[in-house]
Amino acid sequence: MRVVSNGAQTFELRSLIGGIYLPALFFGIGQWMIIPAIPQFADELGASVFLSGVIFAARGAGSMVGDVPSGLLVSRLGGRATMTTGVLLTAATAAAMGFSSGPMVLGLFTLLNGVAFALWHVSRLAYLTETVPTEYRGRALSLVGGVTRVGFFAGPIIGGVLGTIGGLETVFFAQALVILIAALLVATRLPEMNAGDAGVSGRETVSLRSVALAERRSLLVAGSVAVTLVLIRHGRQFLIPVWGREALDLNPFEIGLVFGFASAIDMAMFYPVGVVMDRWGRKWTIVPSLVVLSTSLLLMPLTGGFVSFLLVGLLSGFGNGLGSGAVMTLGADLAPREATGPFLGLWRLVGDTGAVAAPPVVGAIEAVLTLGTAAVSTGAIGIVGGVVMLLLVRETLSRSRPSSAPG
Repeated sequence: MRVVSNGAQTFELRSLIGGIYLPALFFGIGQWMIIPAIPQFADELGASVFLSGVIFAARGAGSMVGDVPSGLLVSRLGGRATMTTGVLLTAATAAAMGFSSGPMVLGLFTLLNGVAFALWHVSRLAYLTETVPTEYRGRALSLVGGVTRVGFFAGPIIGGVLGTIGGLETVFFAQALVILIAALLVATRLPEMNAGDAGVSGRETVSLRSVALAERRSLLVAGSVAVTLVLIRHGRQFLIPVWGREALDLNPFEIGLVFGFASAIDMAMFYPVGVVMDRWGRKWTIVPSLVVLSTSLLLMPLTGGFVSFLLVGLLSGFGNGLGSGAVMTLGADLAPREATGPFLGLWRLVGDTGAVAAPPVVGAIEAVLTLGTAAVSTGAIGIVGGVVMLLLVRETLSRSRPSSAPG
């Protein structure tokens, strides 16, 4: 932020590099560094395959448990304090995971790691919601999505190397170190606000029930779009490796290539997508993202080998890239000024429902019918979500002043 001569504030995206984007990059690397290591470490500690799956799911469950309390803490303490707390707790729980003496201890700290992640995510979104003007919000949040995707790409590679060289517990200690760097950046580089940190401290506290009732249409209708987008994203992550292995008999290297090339397309799109959201509206990216992602899943059963599978994977990466930052931006637009934290906690909880539901939903359809039917059904859900977004959700882009090029 900088102040011009008339006393008004003018916004520059570069003001968020040190306090938001670099911490998000380190956080993304750390997060995706440990995710592949969790089930492997559980196995080393003597967990069964089933218990390893439960421990792996504990992080997502912890995130859901932490969503709403995180929103309430934001409303009481402000975005800066809760963001710093969330980062420090993530580092502490990651280190504790590395010191785990058995599967149950690992599961407990994995759950708490998810709670800490929710605190970081909700407070960061609340901070950006209240500091970034609406006409810059698409770019600001798509950049968050973009740097997180860089972490998704780099984190597993770094974690795999560290786990091979120093043992799996080293991966958790490395995450703690990376997250501590993020904490230092948040504490020293996050822009100050003129009227309270994240604008929430000092406000009258509103009840969660009153927020849920007042915003029930946004949470139900727009929230269903968020659930759909998150569900098909996670369904895609589950279906691509399973379809490549089970239906096409591809080897891990070939499946990894599909994921890698799709991720490259995905990562390249985040800033252009933000520009589109801020110039023409949120629907211009959310609806195409749902349609393209769904189309890739509908086409998946038609693939017959590596080349066709790669093309479908690239299409899915393009569709996912079209939605970079979309769920965060839509939630930020809909959040009421007087209850930003509680609303975003509820919004995050709604989105997490799709993330947690995707693998079991896809797996249940496959168990009852076929894997191809599971892919088509997931794609059909996405098409329905696109129709809902197009017809039933209002365009949330509004401008507080004439838009100009960001700094």
